[in-house]
Amino acid sequence: MTIQDAKKIIVEKIKVSSQSAALDADVLLQALLGKDKTFVLMNRDYDLAPDQEERLLEWTAARAKGLPVAYITGQKEFYGLNFYVDKSVLIPKPDTEILVARAIEILADKIYLHPNSVLSVCDMCSGSGCVALSVLRSLIDDERVPLEQVPKFTLADISAAALDVSQKNARALLSPDELQKVRFVQSNLFDALPLKFDAILSNPPYIPHNQARSLLADGRSEPLLALDGDINEVGDFSGTNDGLEVFRRLALEARGHLAPGGELLCETGEYNADAAADFLRSNGFSDVGIELDLEGQKRVVRANGLIKRLPRQARQ
Repeated sequence: MTIQDAKKIIVEKIKVSSQSAALDADVLLQALLGKDKTFVLMNRDYDLAPDQEERLLEWTAARAKGLPVAYITGQKEFYGLNFYVDKSVLIPKPDTEILVARAIEILADKIYLHPNSVLSVCDMCSGSGCVALSVLRSLIDDERVPLEQVPKFTLADISAAALDVSQKNARALLSPDELQKVRFVQSNLFDALPLKFDAILSNPPYIPHNQARSLLADGRSEPLLALDGDINEVGDFSGTNDGLEVFRRLALEARGHLAPGGELLCETGEYNADAAADFLRSNGFSDVGIELDLEGQKRVVRANGLIKRLPRQARQ
């Protein structure tokens, strides 16, 4: 079987379940061969080994059932970096890159304004670690930021399996010296974090309860825990069904974990970003704003410090 033959077979078998069958075929072949897309394009008559044919047919069958390519190959590019992923974490999405870009800008400004201190950053609901590690990698690679001034990052997640994935990615993306800048904490939001941070970043679950379950009907196999935004502190359905129950708890807890002037940046859905921003305003956060993603959709809510006087009874 040649590369050309393999691509035709893959496309034919997955075209019903995939809206990007040709692209999926190319990515699977690149991962199978350990080659880039140019090699796959320019070597259509390259013969696959028998064991490669067998593995590719297994991967194709899995993709035909709806399993995402990233889970099949175990890797996903995000913010120019390659991340390991498995079914214990969400697959990094391009929409989340706006959260990373905005965090880098804010932290770079804070480093410039406070050259004699080392900032602390929390990535809450860290999953694969793609947010924190992309921000950290970018700051380390910025020649204007000495390594000793690069912030310290805490990656926190309720899932031990997710933390295992983020640690694997940290070891792949950071040198031993750079690894000293990160730590990993299993925690139900801030329960195990008695610390204050100069910035709290988060891509928490924010899909409404009913919608989260329907999304998984296509066989994508992403963890429901990382999708359903209407789960209460003990893991039960909150009854809200707006996707913001986790966000509301996170925001209220974050008030006590932000250093003076600290920044909170959270990804949310375009359909509930306004409600998330209103909740922050009504609970004492200042300079609340919404960032748009590359498609112009409302994607990230942000707030600067807790300098507003809280109302007598904050809205829960």
